Amino acid sequence: MLDFEHKFDAKIGKKAKESIKKSFSALQKERSSGKIGYYNLPENGFSLLEEVEKYKKTNEYLKENLIKDIVVIGIGGSSLGTKAVYELLKDQTKTDKKLYFLENVDPLDITRTLKKINKNRAMFIVISKSGSTIETTSIFKYIMEKYKLSFKSKSDMQRVVAITDNGSALSMLAEKNSIKQFNIPLNVGGRFSVLSAVGIVPLALANFDVNSLLKGAMAYVNSFFEGKENRLLEKAYFYSKVAKQYPINVMFTYSTLFTYFNQWYVQLWAESLGKIDKIGNSVGLTPIHLIGSVDQHSFLQLIIQGPKNKTVTVIKIEDFKKPIKVPKLNLDFLDKVDYINGHKFNTLLNAECDATYETIIDENIPADCITLDKITPENIGSLILYYELLTSAVGQFFEINTYDQPGVEFGKVKLVKKFTK
Repeated sequence: MLDFEHKFDAKIGKKAKESIKKSFSALQKERSSGKIGYYNLPENGFSLLEEVEKYKKTNEYLKENLIKDIVVIGIGGSSLGTKAVYELLKDQTKTDKKLYFLENVDPLDITRTLKKINKNRAMFIVISKSGSTIETTSIFKYIMEKYKLSFKSKSDMQRVVAITDNGSALSMLAEKNSIKQFNIPLNVGGRFSVLSAVGIVPLALANFDVNSLLKGAMAYVNSFFEGKENRLLEKAYFYSKVAKQYPINVMFTYSTLFTYFNQWYVQLWAESLGKIDKIGNSVGLTPIHLIGSVDQHSFLQLIIQGPKNKTVTVIKIEDFKKPIKVPKLNLDFLDKVDYINGHKFNTLLNAECDATYETIIDENIPADCITLDKITPENIGSLILYYELLTSAVGQFFEINTYDQPGVEFGKVKLVKKFTK
């Protein structure tokens, strides 16, 4: 279960209500038109999950449970969401498989990661929506060479899976060489694709509870379009109206497990909302991600006494399901901190979260809090859809194309020129 609390005045008068109604109607139209497909991924994901289960029974290595290491080769939207879910849920998932992520063309990271990978235990999942992402294809080539994978070997190709748009260059490569491929819907952009084959396939192959993840996501998207999540729309309206005064959005998550979820949020928010609007103005909101309690000892000072140009969203977990406590030890010279003795670390972390949140509110900084009763696949599925829908709603208020990324393409063109002069 997710609980939402807002500590800001969205000033929802008659004009605001009309604007929110118009935005909601536009999102409904996006969904019903089929132009934007992520809204339907949770519902459609169950048939995809069935396809993955059938594949497990036909792949010569999976059906004998010989695969222990699943290497995901992808970058940005092709990896961040999957990595986020994996890190959040791996401690509660009973599996003998591990996911590894090769995202960056950092030679040290590639070398360090592949030192852990034995070909005889491994499956390699190549993910690229376009099918020709330079980082992804470069790493795949290196893996082909390092592990002596041959397109002529049926057994070798049983170790490779492609996830891409139907008809892409990668799709055609897979088709030619009998590589199993799963396709990303053409109407789903990369940063919104975590609940497509991009995330479902690696997580299902690693025996994660994808069914519950999809149920949580579907429950939230249905609740939203039934008109039951007005707070999300009010928050989106508020962000758009105060964007010049508060151009920075801080996500302050009180668990280290959210590190990669935060990174996924940064891509989703920045790449979707940093645009030129319909009248030629540059718009956008800058995402900052923090982990509590660690960043209380760094960034919090800037929030409290620095420029008042930030909104803050605090995310907390009520019950970590880990009952470890601070021991009742009395150490010489450290008696002033004995007040915490005997308390659970869960209690300590949430008290720090509450103290930070209350301090932010006391400073009249716009803030809200999202509370998860616990970390479950259902809650994480709901949280993913919450942020995707929030992003789309802000995009509607900004009057931009939330789903393209022309600025990124400019850089890609320059990169090609550097190697083809």
